[in-house]
Amino acid sequence: MNLHRKGRAALVLALVAVVGMAFRVSWNALRDIAGAVGADDTAAMLYPFVVDGLMALALIATLVLADRDRTFALRVLGAYTVASLILNYVHGLVPELHARTVDWGRLADWDPANWALVLLATSLPVGSIYFGSDLVAKVLHHRPAPIPAASANTEESTETERKRSTADLPGSTPAPITPNAAALPRPVAVGFLKSTLPAKPYPSIAPAPAKPIEPRVVAAESTRPRRATGRVPAVAKSTRQKRTPDQLLAEARTATAGWPDAKVTGEGIRRAIRTSPANARSLRDTLLAERAAASAKAV
Repeated sequence: MNLHRKGRAALVLALVAVVGMAFRVSWNALRDIAGAVGADDTAAMLYPFVVDGLMALALIATLVLADRDRTFALRVLGAYTVASLILNYVHGLVPELHARTVDWGRLADWDPANWALVLLATSLPVGSIYFGSDLVAKVLHHRPAPIPAASANTEESTETERKRSTADLPGSTPAPITPNAAALPRPVAVGFLKSTLPAKPYPSIAPAPAKPIEPRVVAAESTRPRRATGRVPAVAKSTRQKRTPDQLLAEARTATAGWPDAKVTGEGIRRAIRTSPANARSLRDTLLAERAAASAKAV
């Protein structure tokens, strides 16, 4: 674990050293470019921090942010990297910039290229203010996702498992030895037998007699008829007597006298004379048979 931490610390220190040397190499180019576009000595000395410093800030933001904010930080890092590369390239192509003998605002002989380079060099400080403030605000308002408990304790549990003694492992614990009385010497066998002798028997305790369950007296059910607690509604009393098949047939004939054959159905008869579905179907068949016979005689 200590070697792992030392390796990461050494890697970070090496990265800081490389970035510092690269910043020093790019210092002259960006300083001369700033002087060529009208910056004074103090502004020209601070100009490299504007470009390369924001690159370092965007790089740190990419390590902290996530999702869309991380993509934004990567775009800022890429844009300022390309801008620093272009300015360093122009510094290498124009020897007059090294001695600061170039005219102000003149970075290229071709006018459109010169205008574009001057616009790029003068817009980088304004962009650093805007993008730098936005990146710092995103980092300050960033809320990292919670780490699950199982993942958080993975390293600790791995380290604990690694530090366990070999005596704690199940493979290092010897199996219990079962003593054999025939194979052991006599004194050991006597000791073994003594240890397995049963203890003195204790006198048994007689169970307490169970208390008999006394029979409970249950009141006999009264044979006297109960009186009604209230009057039965007149609606509940059925005053209608059961009708005979002939009476049902007569009522069905009367109810369906004016019906066409298509309307003479079991459901219609049941609703008309208030009878059961079975009786209604039987009456339907009878009525339809009578109507068919009457039609045949008429022909």
